[in-house]
Amino acid sequence: MTTLTSQPPVLPVQTSRLHRPLIAVSVAMAFLSLIGIGGALFDDRDLLGAPIWMKPLKFMISFALYTGTLAWMLSLQTKARRLGWWMGTVVAAGLAFEMVLIVGQVVVRGRQLHFNMSTPMDERIHNLMATTIYLVWGAVLVVAIQLLFDKPGDRALRWSIRLSLFTTLGGMLLANLMFSTTPAQQQAADATGRMDHFGAHSVGTEDGGPGLPITGWNTQGGDLRIGHFLGVHALQLIPLLALGLVLLARRFPWLRPEGTRTALVFLGTTAYAGLIWLVTWQALRGESIAHPGRTTLAAAGGLLCGLAVASLGLRIRRKTHVSASIL
Repeated sequence: MTTLTSQPPVLPVQTSRLHRPLIAVSVAMAFLSLIGIGGALFDDRDLLGAPIWMKPLKFMISFALYTGTLAWMLSLQTKARRLGWWMGTVVAAGLAFEMVLIVGQVVVRGRQLHFNMSTPMDERIHNLMATTIYLVWGAVLVVAIQLLFDKPGDRALRWSIRLSLFTTLGGMLLANLMFSTTPAQQQAADATGRMDHFGAHSVGTEDGGPGLPITGWNTQGGDLRIGHFLGVHALQLIPLLALGLVLLARRFPWLRPEGTRTALVFLGTTAYAGLIWLVTWQALRGESIAHPGRTTLAAAGGLLCGLAVASLGLRIRRKTHVSASIL
């Protein structure tokens, strides 16, 4: 039986086994982010109402985090490490190629990146990006399936990695909600006989309108990028929860048992998945993240209450178990 006197868990870090291609891409993206910040500050060109470097900069930061996290996860593999290495290399190469396309299309050509098929080159870049990201998605799926049958770290960390991988895969797929014609696009296609633009991230309003600082998320209507963003970066946030519990376990002995921390990881993941669903549902109704309505606020309140009750129940159950073991 695990008791409160058990030793606190150890943070699993194996730097010698980090996936080198992924680390190389992560470092390169971090360096490019500095260039992107400089571009955003000193390049006065705009694209769709935003500084022309802003979209590439956001992708640079996102890719740096994504590849760095995946490199760490692969370093913990104990089985089929060669297959994991190849899948990581596919992700590294795919995201590096995506960045070349993003910078080339936005900064060099000064053209809209997504949903743009107005010229043969625009359409070719659009299709190349779509094909590449599906290859990346498939490689991450293989890694996720591998880690279902592997046992990296303790049980709480193990499940945080598994849950984060499958959540990020779902978050990546949420981008498909953006690829449907808007009424304005359909009207233009009917008038010209060709579809120059296909899809949008805004719902209830056109892309390129007023947005939140830095993120650019629409403040006049729904924005499907929010759920996609939260889903993709579950890859970092869910393992951070598990690692945070490891650190807290050194101060709070009741968190040391694997079962307690594993239950909290599942609870946190469920709440986070609920948040992804909530912001996506909100966006699909054409409601801005900056102006939530009563229905959205009620759903958010229900989500928070459920999280609080479940957390309290877990704490009471743990205290009861400890008391019983002492007696």
